[in-house]
Amino acid sequence: MASKTRTSLRGLRTFCIAARHESFRTAGDELFITPSAVSHQIKSLEEELGKRLFDRNSRELKLTKTGREFYEEVSPLIEKLDAVAASYRSSAVSSSVRISVQPFFASEYFVPRLSEFTAEHPEIDIEVGTSDESAETYPADADISIRLFKSPPANTNSNLLFPLRLVPAGSPSFKRSLEVSKKEITSDFPLIVHETQPKAWKRWSKVAGVKLPGASKTTRLDSMIAVVRACERGIGAALVPVPIADLWFEQGSIVRLFDTELVADMSYYVIVRDDAEAGPGIALLSAWILESFAGDR
Repeated sequence: MASKTRTSLRGLRTFCIAARHESFRTAGDELFITPSAVSHQIKSLEEELGKRLFDRNSRELKLTKTGREFYEEVSPLIEKLDAVAASYRSSAVSSSVRISVQPFFASEYFVPRLSEFTAEHPEIDIEVGTSDESAETYPADADISIRLFKSPPANTNSNLLFPLRLVPAGSPSFKRSLEVSKKEITSDFPLIVHETQPKAWKRWSKVAGVKLPGASKTTRLDSMIAVVRACERGIGAALVPVPIADLWFEQGSIVRLFDTELVADMSYYVIVRDDAEAGPGIALLSAWILESFAGDR
């Protein structure tokens, strides 16, 4: 007897979110995964069903007629499953924690390890906000924030995680073309610069004792994810944060160009709301963050 294929509940849930927004990017933001991961799950579901659910030929992502009909049948079932699960959770002591994390830290470092905490504390609902990358600010309405500061923010309950460490990186092909003679880079060396660290390359050059080319082309970007992706595509050399970007190095999509790291004048701090309304979930999550991440200094 032929075995029956069991449809992935995760794939169905991803489809419903993507269908509701008609956007893989928005669905990825909601699920804390990349748009390509959403697309891969949808493609697997389409292959299993033998039918196209989305029209990808138009400028905007649109549901096909089959996709719309499938969504109208599946969506109520997913909502019902969520309601059943919620009814069984209602007897447990639950709490909710709002945490603000800068985008690259969230997607590459915090969220991938968050399952460790949620497995231990399924009763705690966590809302992750990836606010802008500006330094030395944090949203007042967050229970916990992980942000960059030059010194501990005044009048807050804050703890040091680790300093911002930056290392030169490039694509594998970029490194193969790199030429250095007598502590001077002699090959073409276009630079990728994050707008929050405009002088970082000059500081790295001084610390490393490596002279940069005098007229390097510069690409300026306002988000670290854009910096790393530009680096991955061979646009130039970038200073990327470690250990935040370690997954990129492990995958080999970017490589270190030099061993010397620049320890910036900023560090990641955990800021915890300190008032009478702070619930046990806040204390548990902040303690877990410090225990899990502070050792990466």
